[in-house]
Amino acid sequence: MSLHRLTTTLTLIILSIIAIEFRASADTRNGPPPDAAPILIRNFRPETPLGRAMRKLVIKADLVNFQNKKLAVQAELLLPDGIQRLGGPKNGAVTIGAQSAKKLRWAVMAKAPGHYQITLRINLHHQTAAIAKMSQLFLPPLKMRTLRYIPVPKPVKTSLMIGALNCPLWETNHLNLWENVVQHPERMPALGFYNEADPQVSDWQTKWAVEHGISFMVYCWYRASAGGPVTTHFSSAIDALFKSRYGSKLKFAIMWENSGGAGVANEADLMSNLLPFWIKNYFDRPNYLKIDNKPLLFIYRAENLVPELGGIANVRAAFDRMRQACRNAGFAGLTILAEDRELNPNYMSYLKSLGVNYVFPYCWYIPNNPTPSEAVAAQVQDIHQQAALHILPTIVTVSEGWTGWHDEGTMWRLPPRDYKTLLEKAKAFVATQPSDELSGKMLLLDNWNEWSEGHFIAPNRMYGFGYLDAVRDVFADAPPATPETDILPQDVGMGPYDKAYKTYHRRQWKLWLMMKRLVRKPGWNEKGLVGWWSFDEAKGCPVAYDDSGHRLGGELIGAKRARGISGEALVCNGGAVMVKSSSLLSITKRITIECWVKTDMPDQNDKWFINRIYDGGDTGYRMGMIGGKPSFEIPVTSWSGYLTANEALPLGKWTFLAGTYDGQTMRIYVNGKEEGTLYRTGPIRPSNFPLCLGSYDEHHPAHFTGLLDNVKIYDYALSPTEIEQQYRKFRK
Repeated sequence: MSLHRLTTTLTLIILSIIAIEFRASADTRNGPPPDAAPILIRNFRPETPLGRAMRKLVIKADLVNFQNKKLAVQAELLLPDGIQRLGGPKNGAVTIGAQSAKKLRWAVMAKAPGHYQITLRINLHHQTAAIAKMSQLFLPPLKMRTLRYIPVPKPVKTSLMIGALNCPLWETNHLNLWENVVQHPERMPALGFYNEADPQVSDWQTKWAVEHGISFMVYCWYRASAGGPVTTHFSSAIDALFKSRYGSKLKFAIMWENSGGAGVANEADLMSNLLPFWIKNYFDRPNYLKIDNKPLLFIYRAENLVPELGGIANVRAAFDRMRQACRNAGFAGLTILAEDRELNPNYMSYLKSLGVNYVFPYCWYIPNNPTPSEAVAAQVQDIHQQAALHILPTIVTVSEGWTGWHDEGTMWRLPPRDYKTLLEKAKAFVATQPSDELSGKMLLLDNWNEWSEGHFIAPNRMYGFGYLDAVRDVFADAPPATPETDILPQDVGMGPYDKAYKTYHRRQWKLWLMMKRLVRKPGWNEKGLVGWWSFDEAKGCPVAYDDSGHRLGGELIGAKRARGISGEALVCNGGAVMVKSSSLLSITKRITIECWVKTDMPDQNDKWFINRIYDGGDTGYRMGMIGGKPSFEIPVTSWSGYLTANEALPLGKWTFLAGTYDGQTMRIYVNGKEEGTLYRTGPIRPSNFPLCLGSYDEHHPAHFTGLLDNVKIYDYALSPTEIEQQYRKFRK
């Protein structure tokens, strides 16, 4: 996914974009937008996520010059009291070649631990052209040493069984999932953008967990597809645990993510394929989490089994057969826990009817961007309310924060001090639960490593070991953590673990520079034009330029070009062009979307070729096909704001489609003629989602089948006369 294109051969690494401010013209119709100012600061970041007081830390930055001439700027690294510069360029003149970039590096040292704000200011012609600000955490000092391997973990005893929910998405073939952390570098893991499959990474996580009171992890577990022999997605973290040196010191369980076709085909599939796989590969292991010799199986969506197995009674019977199969395998049975955060007695009763033993929340979603104290109070209330239903015993979960994958909806975070308060309240509540039930013995922590979704407690750049130290303080029968407890790989001469990510982002950096290229085709200065993708690039070009000059280029992902209505077109057959989120795309008042499409496939339903709405959300806009007819959507609430044309899309010929919204009425046009209206008032809600051209999302089944050409987005509603004129430009 992307922004735009400069022609260059740079191979820099994009690892962060931090609080960059620009002084640029607000008028973007006749020039580049603010994020394409003459000078851009990229990758202003520390060489390692966390620093140590009284130890050198290297800080990096890359300056990008978008001009067609070289520029001489003044670069100033502004350090607060307590930070001294050890090396690197002095504040002064820096020359950057035309359409090129310049690396800057400094060495600094903090005299005492703490958070420090470091600022990089770039002056051009005696005026500030760009500013980047970075909050850097320096941990207490610790003498460096070189060890052959990670020190042996020393588990601490705790008053409760403490487990952390684990989101094991961080694999080398899914490096794009780090995207939101790139946008929020303060979330950077202490391990950097690590490879989950590395047993050494697993050992670090085991050490940090057990030395702070976490005795087990509950890994999200993904089946590739229902039916047949079991294959998995995102299983490398569990595999790494098995291969690691210290894996036996950490218990583990799985949470079956049984959504999106990853459930079962029928009971035979469950009993003959899935359960035997779990028993052989997981339950039989000595470090699988068992209570009273019963393995614990967490299920994310237990209700999904009802249609798969043919009814509630069948699910209950299947669970009983699973328990018996586990007894036949030498266990005392099987304990089944279902995810539930609904606080709805009807839903919990439904889960009880399925035959589950316990319920647990994966996380607590708290609306309206609460303050830390509000988030603590809301969770305590939810915990009490859930248990007060007295339908199924509940395992307490506490959440550290939430942002969503694209900063959608509510956003909040607990600093470690407030997190400790929440843990203390949760501990007191668990003490009131029956001691012979898991609800009185166990507590779950949300989440070890939901880095992109914004809830995580593993060591990180924002708070270091703050969350884990809070867990140890509240639950462990051990003294507070020390610098010797809270060690980092660099403290013992180990790491880094982000080689695959760096290779990936060298490519992404090149693509970013390409997609930043200023392209202006004739007509680029058309009134209100925000973005224009004609797909007319040379064969094999990995990006689609934005011909409006706004540098909103996109990356081709699994997509090809073919002959279009004019020049080339995008072949829509599962591939897509992904355009990175930009404030320019978050049009809020009035909008027009237009394009040319051609297909030979009738009756396409819920298929999309222009999309900025994801997961049934209430932000953005999209255009595609519903019941074989062109459809235009601007939601007010989830799954609302649909407008569908009166007639089916013609087959075998190029068709011009347009959707407009003037603040009160949505209109859809086919070949220049109005084909439907929908009354709708209010703004178009913005988001940080990418714009997808050719599909609903990359590698998504809800893709249009056909050709897409000359996509345009305007920040006003074109009139019927203007729509007719647009149609006649390429009418054939």
